[in-house]
Amino acid sequence: MFARSRIALAVAPAALLVLLSACSAPTTPAAPYPATTTASSAPMSSAPASSAPAPAAADAATLALGVATTGLGSILVDGKGMTLYMFTKDTQNSNASACTGQCLAAWPPLYGKPTAGKGADNSKLGSFALPNGATQATYNGWPLYYWKGDAKAGDTSGQKVGGVWFVLDKDGNPVKS
Repeated sequence: MFARSRIALAVAPAALLVLLSACSAPTTPAAPYPATTTASSAPMSSAPASSAPAPAAADAATLALGVATTGLGSILVDGKGMTLYMFTKDTQNSNASACTGQCLAAWPPLYGKPTAGKGADNSKLGSFALPNGATQATYNGWPLYYWKGDAKAGDTSGQKVGGVWFVLDKDGNPVKS
């Protein structure tokens, strides 16, 4: 019995160190969202570079927004089933994004003009021009984003991140529960 206790006491600090290092070194899964035409290892600035090319719009299949059933209920997804999010720091119907700089590395926008897929309301689809010349998709007036932590269709790990990122229901309202 004492030998097990000694082993547990000896292993506990090492396990704690592994857990802490995992928290401080973020991992980046393969991006399931559409890639952009720009590739740079330099950090993104909050001001768009006028000489940088605009990110490429997603393909037509991706831009066909739909509704999928998840543990969060019926939520908005792109045409490939990837979850889309809204940012509470954005202003609905403002045709502007408050996500800039490093925010965009974690929350890439859905670029392009969306179409209605299964379950999406065509009247809620929209888009607006960004300062860099790209077009960002909207639903019910909310700019749409992906979360870098979602690896496959149906993932919703971006829900409630920082208390400001939420999935949208079929009507385009944030799901906060």
